[in-house]
Amino acid sequence: MQKDNTSTPLTPTGRVRHRRRSNEVVPDVSVANGGNLLVNDSNKYRSMWIRACSSVWMIGGFAFIIYMGHLSITAMIIVIQIFMAKELFNLLRRDHEERHLPGFRLLNWLFFFTAMLFVYGRILSQRLFNTVTSDDFLYQFVNSLIKYHMAICYTLYTAGFVWFIITLKKKRMYKYQFGQYAWTHMIMIIVFTQSSFTVANIFEGIIWFLLPATLIVINDIAAYFFGFFFGRTPLIKLSPKKTWEGFIDASVTTVISAFLLADIMSRYQWLTCPRKDLSSGWLQCDPGPLFKPYSVILPGWVPQWFPWKEFSVFPVQIHALAFGLFASIIAPFGGFFASGFKRAFKIKDFGDSIPGHGGITDRMDCQMVMAVFSYIYHQSFIVPQGISVEMILDQVWFIHVHNDKIIFKFYEHMLINILILRFRY
Repeated sequence: MQKDNTSTPLTPTGRVRHRRRSNEVVPDVSVANGGNLLVNDSNKYRSMWIRACSSVWMIGGFAFIIYMGHLSITAMIIVIQIFMAKELFNLLRRDHEERHLPGFRLLNWLFFFTAMLFVYGRILSQRLFNTVTSDDFLYQFVNSLIKYHMAICYTLYTAGFVWFIITLKKKRMYKYQFGQYAWTHMIMIIVFTQSSFTVANIFEGIIWFLLPATLIVINDIAAYFFGFFFGRTPLIKLSPKKTWEGFIDASVTTVISAFLLADIMSRYQWLTCPRKDLSSGWLQCDPGPLFKPYSVILPGWVPQWFPWKEFSVFPVQIHALAFGLFASIIAPFGGFFASGFKRAFKIKDFGDSIPGHGGITDRMDCQMVMAVFSYIYHQSFIVPQGISVEMILDQVWFIHVHNDKIIFKFYEHMLINILILRFRY
């Protein structure tokens, strides 16, 4: 019998050095080959039924809140943010450590509500101001709040910062406390700030909130449906149940839905008119060229058997195609990020508040990414560049200093712009 010539490594003292066993988990072959796909799940029909029932009541409640208007939608967003914060705070919470830190959980909520006051104060201050202009007392009170808004928020944050420093008493708790401090700020920056863009979209017109949010829901349902029945090819390791079949078919479905939904929503002023105050009355406005249809005549090379030679299109439908592409291709990566995050912490869901779906955060991962895109796209490609009186006066001063010869012509141009502003607003 041949002897094994492999030598065992020795330490300087002559002792045998034993190799450590690898902590790396051997991948499951069935998982790698798609064992976790929905088509191979024996309980998939029960799971689909629970998920479908939850989706029905969520969509019904969502439709009712949309009908109630801008303030109800804003209240819904705030409630969702609070539940998301609760789920994420509990993710790293350790009861054993917090027994020695009385009131430490309140500190996290102080930072969170300070961020909420700052962000919503910046978004809603002008609309709150427009709401109370008819009452002198409220006008002066709100004017003072808006003036000192940043000072109030900074004072609250500084109080929380000092409170945090005072709680640093036990050295063995430092790591946990600083970890919680960093975790709280990450929640404020990544989660709360992104989802707050949703409120800004709402007051620009409900359509800029409803259309992106609906596209995310359609993409999620379509990806689940096509993956449920036809999924065979795994898409990404972070989310084993996602398939290429579901991803591609859902993308096509979402883009088509975006074009059709934009046509339907553009016909209702309740959805297209911006809200300039915080009242709850019915809206009427000039829809503007974006929501007015124009006729498209097909070219002559279109076959004669084609039934439509001319049809009408809303300009917003062209923009809706960009929303559909983003919702189907880029926004799902928010879900992949959340899946990787859950795997890092070895949890299945962020919570269990929605049967079949997990927690609120599990449903909002893609919505947050979509909300930021919707706001940036709307401000960059849809909102026209505004002309303010301050901008005109600055231009007058600049030209007066540099070139006196064209003052008269520029004053004439300035008066025309002021008249345009007067009749516009």
